[in-house]
Amino acid sequence: MSFRSNDTAIDEIVASCNGDLRGAVRALLLINEHLETELAKAYAAAIDRGPVERGGNALH
Repeated sequence: MSFRSNDTAIDEIVASCNGDLRGAVRALLLINEHLETELAKAYAAAIDRGPVERGGNALH
């Protein structure tokens, strides 16, 4: 992602919070928390399945 598109994304996030920077940061923190939870679930599911061959089912 380029610097310019980061600036645009930041502007859009702040605008979606009516210019409230604290609100924008709060929203990003909530989204990040949600994504971390989803990632933890994905890792847990991968561990439950056990080792798999590298390919389409690999997490990375």
